[in-house]
Amino acid sequence: MIKNYLKVAWRNLLKNKVSSLINIGGLAIGMSVTILISLWIWDEFSFDTYHQNYERIAQVRTWLFDPHTKDPYANSSMQVPMVTELKTNYKDNFKHIVMASWDVDDILSAGDKKLSRTGLFMDPGAPDMLTLKMIYGSRSGLKDPYSIMLSQSTAQAFFGDSNPVNQVMKINNKLNVKVTGVYEDLPLNTQFKDLKFISPADLWVIDNPWIKQASTDWQNHFLKIYVEISPNTDFEKVSRNIKDAEIKNLSNFKDEAKLNPQVFLHPMRDWHLHSYKRGFADSGPMQMVWLIGIIGTFVLLLACINFMNLSTARSEKRAKEIGVRKAIGSMRKQLIGQFYSESFLVVLLSFLASLILVRLSLPWFNNLSGKQVMMPWQNVYFWLACTGFIFITSIIAGSYPALYLSSFNPVKVLKGTFKVGRFAAIPRKALVVVQFTVSVALIICTIIVYRQIQVAKNRPVGYTREGLVMIEKKSSDFDGKYDLLRSELKNTGVVTEMSESFGKVTEIASGNGGFTWRGKNPNLEDQFGTLPVTFEYGKTIGWQFVNGRDFSRNFITDSSGIVINESAVKYMGLKNPVGEEVSWKFQDQAVKHYKILGVVKDMIMESPYAPMYPTIFMIKGHVPTSLINIKIKPNVSASKALPKIEAVFKKLIPSAPFEYKFADDEYAAKFAAEEHIGRLASVFAGLAIIISCLGLFGLASFMAEQRVKEIGVRKVLGASVFNLWRLLSKDFVLLVMISLLIASPLAYYFMNKWLQHYQFRTEISWWVFAATAAGAFLITLFTVSYQSIRAALENPVKSLRSE
Repeated sequence: MIKNYLKVAWRNLLKNKVSSLINIGGLAIGMSVTILISLWIWDEFSFDTYHQNYERIAQVRTWLFDPHTKDPYANSSMQVPMVTELKTNYKDNFKHIVMASWDVDDILSAGDKKLSRTGLFMDPGAPDMLTLKMIYGSRSGLKDPYSIMLSQSTAQAFFGDSNPVNQVMKINNKLNVKVTGVYEDLPLNTQFKDLKFISPADLWVIDNPWIKQASTDWQNHFLKIYVEISPNTDFEKVSRNIKDAEIKNLSNFKDEAKLNPQVFLHPMRDWHLHSYKRGFADSGPMQMVWLIGIIGTFVLLLACINFMNLSTARSEKRAKEIGVRKAIGSMRKQLIGQFYSESFLVVLLSFLASLILVRLSLPWFNNLSGKQVMMPWQNVYFWLACTGFIFITSIIAGSYPALYLSSFNPVKVLKGTFKVGRFAAIPRKALVVVQFTVSVALIICTIIVYRQIQVAKNRPVGYTREGLVMIEKKSSDFDGKYDLLRSELKNTGVVTEMSESFGKVTEIASGNGGFTWRGKNPNLEDQFGTLPVTFEYGKTIGWQFVNGRDFSRNFITDSSGIVINESAVKYMGLKNPVGEEVSWKFQDQAVKHYKILGVVKDMIMESPYAPMYPTIFMIKGHVPTSLINIKIKPNVSASKALPKIEAVFKKLIPSAPFEYKFADDEYAAKFAAEEHIGRLASVFAGLAIIISCLGLFGLASFMAEQRVKEIGVRKVLGASVFNLWRLLSKDFVLLVMISLLIASPLAYYFMNKWLQHYQFRTEISWWVFAATAAGAFLITLFTVSYQSIRAALENPVKSLRSE
């Protein structure tokens, strides 16, 4: 019987080729989108699962509480004594406790080859905790302080395909280390994806004696702590146990104690989708997953609606078939089985077509989404999910046709008195309204997302990004060569100015409290971004002064001067800041006194979506700087300037590879996540419109065919082509109008809620809805007009000759 069902279903598909093609094509597109989105969502939820101990790994953090508002702030920078405290008094809670540096971008060298690679200094237990897959050596390779473990790609870059274990390398041209292991490159969907080498934390301490000096300093936050909890416990229990690990040690650190720090564990499973941005919970990643998931569901729903619409629209043509089947004894459940088998065949063919589409579009999709997803052909769960997906979609897409068509009265059908009734088209019209409501809402949302990204992009940045080149000082060979470098670079004729700073202009690399000024609230626990710079920093980046002046080498006292931004002025509550004195006690050092020289416009140094951070710029003094900033002359192209700049660096610092970044590129990277989501949403919204138009085209074709005699009579009576086109198109235009009336307030409500998450946000302008409405009407008319005009141009003799 099933074989007979499928044979009849196949014949029906061949008999109605256009309708079948629209059905299969629309479903294939919808299913392709759903598969791609499902792969994207799976990639998001499977972040960090590469590590076998994923469910037991966490990062140690502390909740800090504002003394006045009691608002919590999640701090991720920890102190050296915290490592000792956990290992001494709480060791039973953990299998591994790993001290780690923040990401470092160091120069690795072997022989004459020198390359910059991103890595970490970590305790010896890190490779075992992260379950690195070793290619050469073992996970215990970090026990020797002068050792290094390389990723597979890094090892190949230096040593080709040979085993590099026991080979000698250098870090930053000064630390001799021995290769003790090579591990498999980590995938993109892990937080450690850029981990190209690991060296022992002991070597980090050896190279930086100040770290050892901080072994009892609970105020110096500068490292990360990763842990793997014991198998017989859980994160909540351990967090409760270690909650007071810091506060009980702060009897000699009153300022720290005021923040009432509470230690807790941030599980690895939450690092990606439940992260913190500047210490506050960031719901953005999870919202994006929901947004893309909802879009995928709606696109598949639109494709299913097409199937239901076209199947029920052709019900009259199959009325006699149903009547005959019922007359010769077919039960209703058998008819339902027949129509479900037709639905299954269409869905199966669509699914096969969708697999081809997905395979062909994966490279494009990965580029669009910034991911590296692949089809899991060999995964049993994938095929089980696909099988369930096919059956569920078959039921959704075939339920209405099966239940509707099987309900026809056989007596009326065979006597010729069967009429579908004046309300038979209402369900089809309702489905069209649903289709266009979803499509229009997606288009409106996509436009608003795009406008929000543009608002952030167009915010005044407070400095000049164009032609600003940043070079990291990755070697001690840079030390003491500032004046020589600056002189040589300016002599090239392509450089306006050069300076050094502690961090990039696109980030706040350090933050400190302990500042006092006239009128300061004694209970205020102040916190400023602090950036040590050289005298020429402002001229290099193009500071925009609101008040006062820049640093100058002509004034000896400027070494004790500071420049602050507008947000710092508001934070400090100063009406006339220039000339005011600011004192700073850094930890246990002596109090230093500074004079405010000038106020600059706020610079976007972190998220362009967040409010500005109060920042203080000071002359670096003995503080080491990590970055060289170079301003290329406005009338000189980068392609002409960079070779000359590179020649200077190779001449003066031949030991370091010449690597640079443009401030423009670094700033653009801040929008990467939102732009990926925006592009995905726009593509899927476009596909939703295409699927909806396929349905409209099919319905218009059916209506024109159904009303062919009416059109013939009207033409004979003198109706023009325009009148007939208007007659056949007005119903669809009305449906689209209803869709717009429903979609517009829905889109406004949800996007208004979404925009509340941004401090700086776009306005939801009326023209967004007007433009979307105009576009929807034009697309509808264009889609329907082909069939309408074709029907209107038909010779009435052909349609009326049977009369």
